[in-house]
Amino acid sequence: MSRAPDFPHRRLLLKGALAAGALAATPAVAEAAPGPRKAALLVNPLVQQRADPHINRHTDGFYYFTATAPEYDRIILRRSRTLNGLTTAAESVVWRAHTTGDMGAHIWAPELHRIGGKWYIYFASAPAEDVWKIRIWVLENSHPNPFKGTWVEKGQVKTAWETFSLDATTFTHRGTRYLCWAQHEPGLDNNTGLFLSEMANPWTLKGPQIRLSTPEYDWECVGFKVNEGPYALKRNGRIFLTYSASATDHHYCVGMLTADADANLMDPASWAKSPTPVFTSNDTTQQYGPGHNCFTVAEDGRSDVLVYHARQYKEIVGDPLNDPNRHTRVQKLGWNPDGTPNFGIPVADSAKESA
Repeated sequence: MSRAPDFPHRRLLLKGALAAGALAATPAVAEAAPGPRKAALLVNPLVQQRADPHINRHTDGFYYFTATAPEYDRIILRRSRTLNGLTTAAESVVWRAHTTGDMGAHIWAPELHRIGGKWYIYFASAPAEDVWKIRIWVLENSHPNPFKGTWVEKGQVKTAWETFSLDATTFTHRGTRYLCWAQHEPGLDNNTGLFLSEMANPWTLKGPQIRLSTPEYDWECVGFKVNEGPYALKRNGRIFLTYSASATDHHYCVGMLTADADANLMDPASWAKSPTPVFTSNDTTQQYGPGHNCFTVAEDGRSDVLVYHARQYKEIVGDPLNDPNRHTRVQKLGWNPDGTPNFGIPVADSAKESA
């Protein structure tokens, strides 16, 4: 979702905007899980009216799914032993927005991770009385089954500034856990950039936070100047960090940062930004605004799968955030000879493709 910092009226500016693309056993960076099963044919859309999707294939053999519901008022979970099974899997509400105070509005972009034997959900929300004061919050559940037990509110993730912040994701590398998220940096003329910090525990940052990226290319600045929705994938001796850019209409697209696996991830110079988007809208397949992606693996435990949302039409009446038809989609993630991911184009509806 492209969002601005502290300007409640800023969605009105989107009208008339310029015309212009992990799963791990430890749910951090997407890494292949073991499994002898064949990769199934993927069918799209996977889950209708669910944006900002996150799919986690856990060691228990289940795919766990969560996403933004268009009412922005709750956190939902589904699970299935197959990706396609998520389409019809029963959906449970595990947490609801507060009626007043913090965590009362704009419940956005949940991610489900298992850390240290407990489940954690990272999500964005705002006070019911100040709906654009969006911050990052964390829930914890010590039960082995995230559909059971109690989800405890661990509080807000405190960053360097009290500004518009959202889309937290977490991953580990060489024994260190990191949080990556989107935030408005005071003094910069943009909506959100991407930031990285080491973590002291699953809800607390440790030490400095660094800026990884800020909107600079034209394709990152259509409608809004946005970098958001980061997600990490470790492959081929590198860390690929995808993110989404521009407004949430058909200009929404996916960019990518790359770092060497041996580099100091807390050094901004270790990260190289692709000068062009890696995944964009496509008129031929009629998929628009692909973005806020994550990665998982197919049932064979080896084949990488790209997870994202997109709409089936370009023209939107009113604010795109009020349009519910961002559907969760999945497709095979390819690889180039140089070891970099090949995202291809968003596949057409009902086009069956083997992962």
